[in-house]
Amino acid sequence: MEEPEVDLQLDRAHSARMYDYYLGGTTNFPADREAVGRVLTAFPQGLIAARANRGFMRRATAYLAEHGLRQFLDVGTGIPTHPNLHEVAQGVAPEAHVVYVDNDPIVLAHAQALLISAPEGRTAYIEADLAEPEAILKSAVLHETLDLTRPVAVSLNAVLHFVPDDEEAYRIVETIKDALPLGSALAISHGTGDFSPSLEEAVGVYRSVGTATQLRSKEQFARFFEGWDLVEPGIALSHRWRPDQETQASLITDAEASCYVGVARKIA
Repeated sequence: MEEPEVDLQLDRAHSARMYDYYLGGTTNFPADREAVGRVLTAFPQGLIAARANRGFMRRATAYLAEHGLRQFLDVGTGIPTHPNLHEVAQGVAPEAHVVYVDNDPIVLAHAQALLISAPEGRTAYIEADLAEPEAILKSAVLHETLDLTRPVAVSLNAVLHFVPDDEEAYRIVETIKDALPLGSALAISHGTGDFSPSLEEAVGVYRSVGTATQLRSKEQFARFFEGWDLVEPGIALSHRWRPDQETQASLITDAEASCYVGVARKIA
């Protein structure tokens, strides 16, 4: 039986393809680039913010792999952009297992790039919705790839600001946290308007193309980590979380980053 044809809606801007364009990727089309142009008119720092956020993902993943994590769950994966999370994790620990989760047909169309694992490790992809964390946690693919009796590092990178309802966003994160054993980790990045009021105008562009978006304050962001122990330096802007030499040399400002990040461990 033939698979139904997926309408990728190339004539409409899409958040995943817009992010790909910010990062210098090639999986984007005129509608995406036009929308990014509108975002950058309102918030000229958008390219810097996206790339600073991606840098946090790389540093946080490497940090967790260096501190013994060998299982990673990346929810809201987005279009593959080198280096992908599994490339970073397996660069430190080739035996690491990584599961990617996204429900977007545009991402799914490119998912094969996420499945090229180091020989010693393993990667897998689950088509599932962040809004239904219970389905992710029950997935046979998840349990074939990860052992949930052992520590897992969960990445929610630049995805929770696409969940506009606060209580729903917290419910999603708490459901995932509750399913993880001691020693697990949670890495999150999230857009904020605390440093640049013009970012709210840029968010309006996303809403105009059909992508619900909600910026959150530091206090709102910190709530995602309740009950877990934050890794130093705690809640920070993306460029200030354990910056490497490249990040330090870039001289990014807080207003340019406009993205809170944090990594926490489940200790008790």
